[in-house]
Amino acid sequence: MSQPSKEVLKYLPHREPFLFVDEIIEVDEGNSIHAIKNVLPTEDYLRGHFPGNPIMPGVIIIEALAQASGILGFKTMDKTPDEGSLYVFAGVDNVRFRKRVRPGDTLHLFSTVKNVKRGIWKFDVRAEVNGELACSATIMCADRPA
Repeated sequence: MSQPSKEVLKYLPHREPFLFVDEIIEVDEGNSIHAIKNVLPTEDYLRGHFPGNPIMPGVIIIEALAQASGILGFKTMDKTPDEGSLYVFAGVDNVRFRKRVRPGDTLHLFSTVKNVKRGIWKFDVRAEVNGELACSATIMCADRPA
């Protein structure tokens, strides 16, 4: 497993084996984030998806995008999970998968705030490998007490 940065661990309550953001590249609080996930050949989920032809499952790509969005939300609100707040995945729309993500790939995660209403955040997200679109979606996250 790759080692997530201290900043990722500060803003996400997730831990191995369900942590899918390794590093934050850039954050524009209230607007956008660029983070990465290094897809290692040793990832547990790759053993069965698919043997001999491993591909990162789409649901995990979406989860990685939600986690990156959660970091953006926490940083924008100037909160951390340690302060009793959870940022939970609330929905996903318009998901499209365009490129397979394989072991050895660096998955670039991009999220932009679309709007915020009553603690529900909507984000436009995309994941890229080598500058090529792998996945796009609109996701919703909710800020809730832990």
